[in-house]
Amino acid sequence: MGKLAAYELVFRTFAFVLGAAIGSFLNVCIYRLPLDLSVNEPRRSFCPSCRRSIPWQQNIPLLSWLFLRGRCANCGSKIAFRYFAVELLTALLFLAVWLCFPWKIALVYWLLVALLIVATFIDFAHFIIPDEVTIGGTIAGVLASLAVPALMVQESRLLGFAWSLGAAALGYALLWLVLEGGKKVFGKKRIRLPAAAPFSWVREGDDAQFVVGEERGLWSDYFARESDQMLLHCDEAALDARRFENVTLDLHYNRLTIGEESFPLDSVDRISGVVRELQIPREAMGRGDLKFLAAIGAFLGWRAVLFSVFTGSLAGSLVGLTSMAMGRRAWSAKIPFGPYLALGALVWMFFGSRLLGWYLNLLAQ
Repeated sequence: MGKLAAYELVFRTFAFVLGAAIGSFLNVCIYRLPLDLSVNEPRRSFCPSCRRSIPWQQNIPLLSWLFLRGRCANCGSKIAFRYFAVELLTALLFLAVWLCFPWKIALVYWLLVALLIVATFIDFAHFIIPDEVTIGGTIAGVLASLAVPALMVQESRLLGFAWSLGAAALGYALLWLVLEGGKKVFGKKRIRLPAAAPFSWVREGDDAQFVVGEERGLWSDYFARESDQMLLHCDEAALDARRFENVTLDLHYNRLTIGEESFPLDSVDRISGVVRELQIPREAMGRGDLKFLAAIGAFLGWRAVLFSVFTGSLAGSLVGLTSMAMGRRAWSAKIPFGPYLALGALVWMFFGSRLLGWYLNLLAQ
């Protein structure tokens, strides 16, 4: 083996091992950020079931999960396959980035890959993308483009900074227009139930459980804006001790109106009855997606913004249509958009130039 080949092998191995180690930390972020837990304290990872700290010899990326067969060495509880998958995915992507890009750009893209992975797994599980990923990612992307203007295909640091900032603004503005336009056109969903179904609204602290037939969800999940309104056309309804027949319940997040009477939901413990038709508010996407696309634009530029929206919309639509065709989607189901934006960003990162060249050649024919 020549010196050059040995040199390359060392750095490729380093990229893979570093990726696996970073993936271990990303698992910490994926678990803790949605729960508002510090990613620094406690410093050592712990079992989600028994909460016991995991010693270093049982926390070696990739190997420990395999040797322990996906179980906690202390309590025997199952450790989700996601932990191994995130470490392996991060390791493979770090290696791919190192193989495909100059080292300065590769270092920045490693950071972007980490942000995309954290956003994807959190959004799939919790339908949110934390500000630490979106706002922090946007700032990091703009600063990285200032330090490495080649990210924006520029030589001047000032131009790299300006193009990155502009791409971030484009990403946010583009999805904001989609969000607001979608709200005006598709912001209300009317559901006629095949048969009258029981429903209940039961307080749980500052939130409530809302159940209609077999559909179940948190009350806060239905309301993204103060102006959002839900209508329940009921054969009968009960508000704590009061009973009503053939009424329409006009609900906002914090209040209920029945006819001329209005009731603050803070003073209500339970609403129940039988509903035959309802109208629920809905959003085209969450506001975290706007900030997430801004972060993608800050790292990859304005073309990546457009490509990620197109690819993400196409992939999300295919998944949604497939789920509906298989009978797995209910009227209250949600599809996170962040993972599909992340997919579009990754495709652009590795294949964007070739795809753009292919498309331009196609137009020229």
